[in-house]
Amino acid sequence: MTDRQTDRQTDRQTDRQTDRQTDRQTDRQTDRQTDRQTDRQTDRQTDTKSNMPPIQ
Repeated sequence: MTDRQTDRQTDRQTDRQTDRQTDRQTDRQTDRQTDRQTDRQTDRQTDTKSNMPPIQ
């Protein structure tokens, strides 16, 4: 019985750790994606602004 219990506990622990790791990874990926998107939007905005002729 104690062996089984210990096995279950370690299984749960590794499961939690794996879950945390994948959570962190997806979080990082999502952060990178949104960062790229906002960077692109900002780049586009400044590009269109710089391409406009000066207002007289």
